[in-house]
Amino acid sequence: MSYKVDFKDVSTVGLESSPVAKALAGLRANEARYYWNKYKHEFVTVPASEDPQTLEWVEEVLSERDMKFGYTPLEISSFEVDGLKMAYVFYENGLVVNVMYSVEKGGKRAVGFKLSDGMEVPAEFEGKFKFARQKSKLAGTIRGSYFVVKGEH
Repeated sequence: MSYKVDFKDVSTVGLESSPVAKALAGLRANEARYYWNKYKHEFVTVPASEDPQTLEWVEEVLSERDMKFGYTPLEISSFEVDGLKMAYVFYENGLVVNVMYSVEKGGKRAVGFKLSDGMEVPAEFEGKFKFARQKSKLAGTIRGSYFVVKGEH
């Protein structure tokens, strides 16, 4: 069942099992607000079990850096906007992974990581990524990092 993310009335729908559900919901709402303000695109998620293809694709892109997470994926969003294929995975521990992949060769391609307020930096990131901090009315303090995608996926 899909969920149209509301960034005015933040809800933990689909994220209830997360120990940082409120912060994760705020992070999801923050992403929804961004896409609405920039592209007038409605941010919709589905339970991870309903979109295994997107999860597999995100995991394939992550394998470029030998990254594999043992976390439980709760929700997924996948869409195309302004020539960019976008995919989001919201994990139970509060991690959000997004892949921005330009449809055109030579365009921008990157993987972004965002950590929900209240979660520790996962061991897989220690010493590999530096996280910038950003304040958000919806999500509190967001810590984010990224890497550029080199291969074709």
